[in-house]
Amino acid sequence: MAVNTAQQTEAIKGTTTVVDPVVAKIAGIAAREVPGVHALGGGAARVVGAVRDAIGQTDLGQGVRVEVGEKEVAADVTVVVAYPEQLQVVAEGVRRAVGRAITDLIGMDVAEVNVTVSDVHIPGDEPEPEESRVA
Repeated sequence: MAVNTAQQTEAIKGTTTVVDPVVAKIAGIAAREVPGVHALGGGAARVVGAVRDAIGQTDLGQGVRVEVGEKEVAADVTVVVAYPEQLQVVAEGVRRAVGRAITDLIGMDVAEVNVTVSDVHIPGDEPEPEESRVA
């Protein structure tokens, strides 16, 4: 049966609402893809994130806080940068990637993207896993 394509192209009225956690998740995914970003979030958030990762429940919005208005989004992103990356270069990359993702995927303007570098990750600086006391 043929379908009239003219009917398919007519606009259907309604609204679309994108809730804050969805925007935070998209921003978090974009930030993680920036070279030099080791992790997102501050110390406590990373501890909780490690537990969530261990049970397969990764929070992709970890380290991201957003305010979603009617037409604009403001985002605050907290990152851990891998040593010896240049902090300002990584922060600017995060700002661009998050802004582009919000504009392209959500279709909203970006008022600002604030980046906080909470730590620098030094390879080999991870705590040694404790040996099990039982066999």
